[in-house]
Amino acid sequence: MDRFVTRHRKRSAVEADEWKTEEPFKRYKEECEVEEEFSQPIPWQKIEAEGLDCDYSLLFDKEEADHLFNQLEEEVEYFTGDKAKLQVYGKSYSVPRKQATYGDEGLMYSFSGVHLLAKPWTPTLERIRDAVTRATGHTFNFVLINRYNDGHDHIGEHRDDERELDPACPIASVSLGAARDFIFRHKDARTGSSKRQIEPVKLELAHGSLLLMNYPTNTYWYHSLPVRKKVKMPRINLTFRRIVKNRQKLALK
Repeated sequence: MDRFVTRHRKRSAVEADEWKTEEPFKRYKEECEVEEEFSQPIPWQKIEAEGLDCDYSLLFDKEEADHLFNQLEEEVEYFTGDKAKLQVYGKSYSVPRKQATYGDEGLMYSFSGVHLLAKPWTPTLERIRDAVTRATGHTFNFVLINRYNDGHDHIGEHRDDERELDPACPIASVSLGAARDFIFRHKDARTGSSKRQIEPVKLELAHGSLLLMNYPTNTYWYHSLPVRKKVKMPRINLTFRRIVKNRQKLALK
């Protein structure tokens, strides 16, 4: 994690041949690749492993990140009651963080037996979304917000691979507040008789940072934000996504 590279990294001939055999890559080429220069280019740090392709950068300086964090504290309305619970193997559990969803009209996000309808964009969320679009060249119609009060709040290993998400477009994760460890673990390194020795990838997501998780990262890698008891300050994370409406209907069935 020492070298910064531009977004348009050229793949080797071997990599290109491997990707071209996969149908999602064809859609990625058709729908999501941006050839022109971004209007506000920023230095990107490339993070790669087997099946993992991410880009990381600081999107906002401290002053702007502080302002955005404070604005979100005023604007965001988090879910309560049943919307703040998860269904796991038929049992209901309280989510160990606060959650909210915002986006274009009629969009819904579903996971772990919970269906979350998007509230209309707030001015601050629109500002952050547009900054992410300028930096990446990708457009997003939905954001999932997680607020971690301190290092006790966390999220377990999971993949952002829900059926309603456009698999050919990246997920953009913006972090504001306390820096927290973010850990990727390959699906083959978790459990089972075929478990492989693949080292996890650990990042520290800084205040004002942007992590772009590109295809096929969420196919092969789980990620988590583990408990860190020494962290005393809150953190807000915004994951911007593209939901496809006809896929959304399938996810609700």
